[in-house]
Amino acid sequence: MEKSSKFLSLNGLSLFFAGVIACAGAAFAYFYLLRNPAATDYNRTQEIMILLVDALIVLALSVGIITFFCWQKSKKNHQSLFNSVTQRAAYNLLVPLFVGGIFCLVQLLRGNIDIAVSSTLLFYGLALLNASKFTFDEVHYLGIAEIALGLLAVVFPFPHNGILLWAIGFGVCHIVCGAIMYFKYEKEFN
Repeated sequence: MEKSSKFLSLNGLSLFFAGVIACAGAAFAYFYLLRNPAATDYNRTQEIMILLVDALIVLALSVGIITFFCWQKSKKNHQSLFNSVTQRAAYNLLVPLFVGGIFCLVQLLRGNIDIAVSSTLLFYGLALLNASKFTFDEVHYLGIAEIALGLLAVVFPFPHNGILLWAIGFGVCHIVCGAIMYFKYEKEFN
């Protein structure tokens, strides 16, 4: 029954590596833009564009890695990656992400970086919570952690705290969640 109602091709290692990529992206943002802002020749618009490109690269690499690992796991288990459960999980994940992405982009264009930073974590956490009913329980707890970090980002605004909270949320939380899932569900099967 669980196989027919849950997306079980999610791979712990994919979350782990997505977290590593997010930490690398946060490190880039910190060391090249925010470590000593007076020493850079960037204006505010250039900083926002560099952060946006950095975030899009991290997103693209992470989605690519997660998709690749999920495809590998589904192939290994002789299951279809794109079935009705996957479609429901993707729909429940992507609707809040799409809405949140538009909201955050509008906030960035208006110069509300603090709101955009916290909102990325909040909307991502809500998306994970929404999709968690179709996959592992750990995704639910990852969503709760992202929401909590998003609320912290509201209280302790950007730039340094926002990058740190992004690194924790998109990086460390994914590394921890991926490791837990790997050792709980996959380690004994390898």
